[in-house]
Amino acid sequence: MLRNKRKVLLRALKRVYLHSQCTYYQKARTLCVKKFRSHLYLQRNYSSPPPGEVKSLRSIITPPLSKIRNIGIMAHIDAGKTTTTERMLYYSGYIRSFGDVDDGDTVTDFMAQERERGITIQSAAVTFDWAGHRINLIDTPGHVDFTLEVERSLRVLDGAVAVFDASAGVEAQSLTVWRQADKHHIPRICFLNKMDKTGASFRYSVESIEQKLKTKPLLLQLPIGEAKTFRGIVDVVTKEQVIWKSATGLDDGKNFEQKPLKEAESPDLLKDTIDARTTLIEQVADLDDEFAELVLGEFSEDFDSLPADKLHSAVRRVTLAQKAVPVFCGSALKNKGVQPLLDAITMYLPAPNERNYEFLQWYKDDLCALAFKVLHDKQRGPLVFVRIYSGTMKPQSAVYNINKNLTERMSRLLLPFADQQIEISSLTAGNIALTVGLKKSATGDTIVSSKASAKAAAQKAGKAVGSNCGQTGGVENLLLAGVEIPEPVFFCTIEPPSMARQQDLDNALACLQREDPSLKVKIDADTGQTILCGMGELHIEIIHDRIKREYGLETYLGPLQVAYRETIQNTVHATDTLDRIIGEKRHQVTVELGLSPWNGEGSATAPVIEYAENTCNPLQPELREAVENGIHTLYLHGPLLGFPVQDVVVTVHAVAANADTSPTMISACVSRCMQKALKKADKQVLEPLMNLEITVGENHLGAVLGDLAQRRGSIQEIQSRQDNKVVVASVPLGKMMGYSTTLRTLTSGSGTFTLELASYQAMSLHEQTALLNKRIGLA
Repeated sequence: MLRNKRKVLLRALKRVYLHSQCTYYQKARTLCVKKFRSHLYLQRNYSSPPPGEVKSLRSIITPPLSKIRNIGIMAHIDAGKTTTTERMLYYSGYIRSFGDVDDGDTVTDFMAQERERGITIQSAAVTFDWAGHRINLIDTPGHVDFTLEVERSLRVLDGAVAVFDASAGVEAQSLTVWRQADKHHIPRICFLNKMDKTGASFRYSVESIEQKLKTKPLLLQLPIGEAKTFRGIVDVVTKEQVIWKSATGLDDGKNFEQKPLKEAESPDLLKDTIDARTTLIEQVADLDDEFAELVLGEFSEDFDSLPADKLHSAVRRVTLAQKAVPVFCGSALKNKGVQPLLDAITMYLPAPNERNYEFLQWYKDDLCALAFKVLHDKQRGPLVFVRIYSGTMKPQSAVYNINKNLTERMSRLLLPFADQQIEISSLTAGNIALTVGLKKSATGDTIVSSKASAKAAAQKAGKAVGSNCGQTGGVENLLLAGVEIPEPVFFCTIEPPSMARQQDLDNALACLQREDPSLKVKIDADTGQTILCGMGELHIEIIHDRIKREYGLETYLGPLQVAYRETIQNTVHATDTLDRIIGEKRHQVTVELGLSPWNGEGSATAPVIEYAENTCNPLQPELREAVENGIHTLYLHGPLLGFPVQDVVVTVHAVAANADTSPTMISACVSRCMQKALKKADKQVLEPLMNLEITVGENHLGAVLGDLAQRRGSIQEIQSRQDNKVVVASVPLGKMMGYSTTLRTLTSGSGTFTLELASYQAMSLHEQTALLNKRIGLA
């Protein structure tokens, strides 16, 4: 009996113990959840922030078209684009605290690869408001491997901010992105960043802008101090100084003092400002007739009395006309000069309705948009970025893709904020949006409200549109200019971990190709291997890493190889006949072709096809298409190494085919005839020649120049940049493998370089023979 009582007592005690343990763990779990929630609360959440701290994306204003600014931030790598963007978002109230590129917690660098490397890899769009204006901003990469991201962003923007490192001035990629902006006729303003950096020089940077970019800089600001002494700026137009001060140890750039310059406080600075203002007035008067009349009339004797608003208006007109560029300065990292830069964006860069787009007269109020970028989301599928030029875009509506000649249904419309988005009910002309549901649309596609809308616009343009709306010449005039895709210069093989995962790899590469048109994928006809073609070593490395992280595939890359080209050196002719009986039909065709070297300007990467006088008229459109398909097919595989052919003119002398001959057989015969002609010709391998710019200390210059000589480099110029030397050279890409490691060794880690494709040049006979022997395994 005592034993039974003991058992009952132990069970009761056990229940009490278990209950207390459960209560403890429940409390601990509650505490853990609270801590986890508080941790989540500290992370950025742009759609539902705590009240009074951060603006919600839903509070973005919808101003009239004249108050919208579509701008891009462009620069050389490491000039401070992302840091500048981060400060803009902070001061406009859309983020709680600004992140740091080195810490990997900025808004626009949200990819894992960007945060690890501290560089921008893909362009990111954000939307915010400032001083009653809505700003749609795209932060672009600065690395040459991702120059397509800059190209397609500038295609849809109305203005740009060119950021420069004040200690370096205009660098290699600065020049590249500036040319891209010139091509798209983008008005710009300049921001000399890093004025606090050792070696920063305002004067040197302005001179490099004038000399290298061949433009007229308008100094609207002067720095107060340079390098370690930099503490503020002077507004040349209003003659006011802005000095940033930290309050209670918090130096976030929100506390600054703005006051007029006084001779008693800083006579030298006031004199420099007056001189700069006089020079500015003279410069603008030379470029703007309306302003010149005003200056010569009312204010010819006293420039100081010229109202600031008149000068602002004149500078704006000159900027929009792309006759000159306003120059501002500051330090984004030290939180100085960003608010005046935001004011300058709203004041000097154009609104969408100030840009001249000829096609808008055909659409008027109908929808017309351009797809300029695609992302893939695991849950929502393809997300297509579009710039709306006219009309209104709404979710749950059908849209017509003129390029693809198909209608798609857009399920949702989103407002982008880097990797965050919020759903919106509609968006008007002049804005940038993110669409869900467009499965086929890709970069460069023109999107309108319906097929009927495209036909109506074509009729307004004075073009007759047939039933094949997407493919006839009539609608080609309605297509918005797309984006030029650069040719890849590197390639390597890529293999899945097993053949069972080959389909997964193909799907991953298809998605990545749609996102990044500069990535090319092809299948080797001899080995069946998948070939990955990219813009550089870093580009292919990033793609490989993304396949692993985003698609869970441990792929294997072959050795990196250079993408050569092939051409011919003399004129040849060839004739070929194909005679086949397939089924009950006899396919018979005879083709005569002539091949000759291209002597025009630049390089002809696509085949230049000409027709002899006696051949042009008899060819039917179907026959002509089959002939050109055959030429294009063989143009991709040269006779020496199998690389694409370029700089060749193909003349079609004769094509004779019987009535039963299919277009496929005609194309096959043309390809075979062209192959025969290429084999008869004197063949030449072309190698990619790169523009190389090396920044190095003077004490390491000799070692760098000696190494370049061994790489067949041609030195074009050696410039001085502050305490460093800049070597400008041209060098074959095949000799630059692993150069970053070599340069670090030669310069003790202090040297930097940039590479950019210049052209393709003929290899010497010795180098070509060595390359051929290497490819066939004899070397």
